Amino acid sequence: MKEKSKAIRCAIYTRKSSEEGLDQDYNSLHAQRDACAAYVLSQAGEGWTLLPEIYDDGGFSGGTMDRPALKQLLKEIDAGKIDVVIVYKVDRLTRSLTDFSRIVDVLDRSGASFVSVTQAFNTTSSMGRLTLNVLLSFAQFEREVTGERIRDKITASKKLGMWMGGNLALGYLPNGRTLTIEPHEAETVRMIFRRYLELGSVHALRRELEDAGVLSKQWTSKGGSMRGGVPFNRGALFHLLRNRLYLGEVPHKDVSYPGQHAAIVDRELFDAVQARLDETAHKPRTPTPAHVRRAHKGAPLTGLIFDTAGHLMSPVSCPRRNGATYRYYVSRAIQSGAPEKAGACPRVPAPVIEDLIFDRLRRLGRTGAGDAQPDWTDLRPSIQRVEIAPEGLTLTLNASSAEAVGGLDWARERLPVDDDLQLIDEALILKIPVWLVRRGGASVAVGPDGATALQHGGVDAALSSALVRAEAWKRQLLSGEAVSVGSIATAEGLNAYYASRLLRVAFLAPDLKRAILEGRQPAAMNLQAIMTRDLPLAWDAQRALFRG
Repeated sequence: MKEKSKAIRCAIYTRKSSEEGLDQDYNSLHAQRDACAAYVLSQAGEGWTLLPEIYDDGGFSGGTMDRPALKQLLKEIDAGKIDVVIVYKVDRLTRSLTDFSRIVDVLDRSGASFVSVTQAFNTTSSMGRLTLNVLLSFAQFEREVTGERIRDKITASKKLGMWMGGNLALGYLPNGRTLTIEPHEAETVRMIFRRYLELGSVHALRRELEDAGVLSKQWTSKGGSMRGGVPFNRGALFHLLRNRLYLGEVPHKDVSYPGQHAAIVDRELFDAVQARLDETAHKPRTPTPAHVRRAHKGAPLTGLIFDTAGHLMSPVSCPRRNGATYRYYVSRAIQSGAPEKAGACPRVPAPVIEDLIFDRLRRLGRTGAGDAQPDWTDLRPSIQRVEIAPEGLTLTLNASSAEAVGGLDWARERLPVDDDLQLIDEALILKIPVWLVRRGGASVAVGPDGATALQHGGVDAALSSALVRAEAWKRQLLSGEAVSVGSIATAEGLNAYYASRLLRVAFLAPDLKRAILEGRQPAAMNLQAIMTRDLPLAWDAQRALFRG
């Protein structure tokens, strides 16, 4: 008599990048699940049984692991409740090679595996993993090619004068691929143009509009969330006054094309406003690029950084006896002898703020990913304003074409999870929650979790290498491949005491390990500190030890 097969518990995971169509009675998630369920049924003779739990992530990108259903799935796998994960295609699980390696680690730790019903492979073999890496590489390539194709389509459509979506401008309503005028809002736009000519100052105009209760365009996104409806800031007003959409044109990068929508502002008024804006714009002392570089050398945020009271912050250098020179940005209210008028954080360390901003610009693709030093001559035109506040830093940027095409999800995936990024009137508003504290005799920017918001040296090579080494040793000990730490030390040609201390790295909390590999570890955490201190086994105590 044939022995009955052992029951293999199967869970189906489905994902769809956009929320479009999810309200339908039968959508892409249902189709994926039905295909996977049919595959499980075909393996019933092998003991495969489908678990009733549903793991659906509708409207979540495959480029991030910040997905509720995926998190729950990995938690269940870690608890040993799932033997096989079934997906329709491997890119439904993830489109990132880095995230894929993390998922495989969870599967390996629990002795589980996963199956794609449209692609045959086995994650337990090296060849299977190579196949998966190739598939994921092609998935990532397909994503990038799709982005290029969308950008080309948008360029061609705008040449025909079509409105291709995005944030709605005050005064217009969407009508397919064009815009129609909203009379009440249109009159507000004309009033703003006329008042700017009368006042001659965007700052005065902003205050007047705020006092009058004039708000930006309020509209509902495709996802159902409300956007806009807030007082105008300085950057939003500059954009409105420069927006050639109000001339009946469709702007695209540095060119504008005749649009299919009607104009709100006549050309005479628009040209008069542009001339006034050009007159009041800050111009370099000389047009030579070399002089521009010299002007910003040592203080690249000059003219861009403000305190919460709206006062410009100027660079100040303070030499020390040891030969070092400390640089700061200080509110002009303090420099003019009126410290009571200064806003919060009237004095900030320049290198910390500059490095933090350069890190975010690099993540958003404003400079080469491998650039070790910023070229502020190229980066400054991207920045509209930097504002320092006790709760963090607000960075206002010009929206680039890549971000406009890829959307906020494209940009948010490249930023730390606590950063808040919004697109308001085609200006990117990035809020970075950081606090400036003293650690180890130096100023550092600390994020909400208590870890440094920026590691100047990136990934700590010694510490990350030690983590990989210690994890390998721990696996050898747990599997019985190595009988003791002493045998590992002998095989590695190391002192047993040193090996036992190095092995401590493998017993850190999972979030601390992840921070080490991503270069986000607390400032006080380094290999020497881990090997010389008494390391507690409790994870909360470890976090308190290094982040205290």
